[in-house]
Amino acid sequence: MNSSRRAAGHVPATVELLLHPVRLRIVQSLLGDQVLTTAELSDRLGITPASLYRHVNLLTSAGMLEVAGERPVRGTVERSYRLNLAATRITPDELAAMTAEDHHQAFIAYIAGAIADFDKYLSTGNIDLVRDGVGYTTAGLWLDDREFVEFAKELAGVFGKRIGNKPGDGRRLRTVRVINLPGGE
Repeated sequence: MNSSRRAAGHVPATVELLLHPVRLRIVQSLLGDQVLTTAELSDRLGITPASLYRHVNLLTSAGMLEVAGERPVRGTVERSYRLNLAATRITPDELAAMTAEDHHQAFIAYIAGAIADFDKYLSTGNIDLVRDGVGYTTAGLWLDDREFVEFAKELAGVFGKRIGNKPGDGRRLRTVRVINLPGGE
């Protein structure tokens, strides 16, 4: 990304913070009302504590992460964090201010997160895609603009029915990623 553009303040702060792949992975790790310590985040993400602390501090200062709790551990204070999802939303104006390169970087970070999640699943050594409900697919849908808007609303409704679920009751966190791209004419 063009550093002079960044220095001039043209990239919105939310976008600037989330374009970094480590910070995006931290945010993604806390989806679904997860509450994790920096040690747990470090283990999950394979990031050194020193690097992780720097990114967590930036996200906390921006209000994207909140301290969920503190406890003394060996003469220091261990904090656990939760995501403030509202603070991570990128507004339509922020999206409009992003360049093609900004979107490219964001998409790379998104895909890298998906790869890291899938690699973590595969590394468990106990993989059963059917049992675990793991899948990935690509579908082509012929839709005019009105049909696509209707489809997107229906999809949002499906997500909306479940997105407020809390941990417990035999539930496990399932990450669902959706990408919509226009195809050729």
